[in-house]
Amino acid sequence: MTSVLAGFAVIAIIIAAGWLVGRLGVLGEQPEKQLSLLVFYLLTPALLLHVLATTDVSVLFSARLAVSAGSALAIAAVYYVIVRVLWRRTMGDATIGALASSYVNSSNLGIPIAVFVLHDTSYVAPLLLFQILIFSTIALTMLDLAEARDQPGPRPGAWRTVATPLLNPIVAGALIGLAISLAGWHPPDWLMSPVKLLGDASVPMALLVFGLSLGGVKVMQKGEAPRRDIALATALKMIAMPVLAWAMSRFLFGQSGHALFAQTVTAALPTAQNVLVYGLRYNRGVILARDSGLITTVLSVPAIMLIAALLT
Repeated sequence: MTSVLAGFAVIAIIIAAGWLVGRLGVLGEQPEKQLSLLVFYLLTPALLLHVLATTDVSVLFSARLAVSAGSALAIAAVYYVIVRVLWRRTMGDATIGALASSYVNSSNLGIPIAVFVLHDTSYVAPLLLFQILIFSTIALTMLDLAEARDQPGPRPGAWRTVATPLLNPIVAGALIGLAISLAGWHPPDWLMSPVKLLGDASVPMALLVFGLSLGGVKVMQKGEAPRRDIALATALKMIAMPVLAWAMSRFLFGQSGHALFAQTVTAALPTAQNVLVYGLRYNRGVILARDSGLITTVLSVPAIMLIAALLT
């Protein structure tokens, strides 16, 4: 379990660095807002473009993908229905909360765990690509449409609805990378190297933004934080999603041993920091995304250790 703790230590140190910079005020007021836009419009699209352009997309079509996608979409749908139908949350807030309950930290934590704990990155690759190609596209489209509805004037027409995903920089970066991979083209190093350098900055910058957002705030603060929403997102993410992934792997696909363990561990990864980046970009569910991300990151350490004790 030393490798698990080491992976979490890396994340904690970068988040702490962001928090310290925020407390010192060296970047001025609310630097997380501007930096989150940098992550959203440039760094994350570059990361996704490079990852997809250099990955064999055939890894998507497997039982691992079915479990990862099925469990994530099911949990997100449960959260969305509860808060929209029963609690009357807005479309934008409900979408951010649905992401907080199901969108896992598959890159900066998932990849180290895949390497050092699971000893096989192929368990994380389908999840990463699913989140990039499908999950993000659905969620960002919903956020864009929610934002358009809030604008004065007529509701967006059919063309705007269809074109919305293509106009999003993150989705556009993923689609370009996918097209390169499917075409079998290998871009020259002078073209891909700067893309890779920009993409490499995405994860640490997102963690810094997360740390900056913690400056001067209290988690689950009464009167400010939507406690019920955060509790629901956390329970679904850290309890329901791993249990559902285990059940799907075990009973639908007959997996056992290390494969069953790996599938359950990836479902128990905490909420990705990109959810906060999306919240800041659309000004929706920011506190929900921030608090859920922090709480699930802390809880994922004992959760993964418990899974290891039960399944290995």
